[in-house]
Amino acid sequence: MLKKTVTYEDFDGNQRTEDHYFNLTRAELTEMELSLNGGLSQQLEKILQENDQKQIIEYFKKIVLMSYGRKSLDGRQFLKNDQIREEFASTAAYSEIFMELATDADAAAAFVNGIMPKKIANGLGSGLKPLPGKAPVEGVTPPAAAE
Repeated sequence: MLKKTVTYEDFDGNQRTEDHYFNLTRAELTEMELSLNGGLSQQLEKILQENDQKQIIEYFKKIVLMSYGRKSLDGRQFLKNDQIREEFASTAAYSEIFMELATDADAAAAFVNGIMPKKIANGLGSGLKPLPGKAPVEGVTPPAAAE
C-alpha cells in the first residue's frame, strides 16, 4: 500500500493537505495480467518502447484510479468502487498527483512499485515485475501555477 500526502488548492481557494491511499492486490494484478493479450507487463513494455504517449497516459490513469481507495479505520479493508474513484478523480488532489507522476520519472516508478504487493515488488509472486524508473510521458511539463 502506498500513502501519498498531497497539498493542493481546492475549488474554493483553500490550501489543503490530505493523505491518499493506493494499492493493488495480487488478485487484481493477476486479473489485469491475464485479461490482456500478452499480459499487462508485455503491453506496458510495448507501449513504452513505441513511445505511444496516448496509450501511456490511458494506462497510467487506469492504474492510478484502479489502485485508489479508502482504508477502513481498523485496517481490515481497502474500499474501492466506482463512486470512490469518481470522487477522487474530480478533485484537485488527483490532478496534482497525476501531473507529478506524468512529469517525474522517479515519482512514477516509485508510485507503480509502491502500489504493488510486497511479494511482487520483491520479485516473488505471479511473474509480474516492478517497472524501471522510466518517464511515463516524455516531454510533458506541468502547467504554470495560477496566480
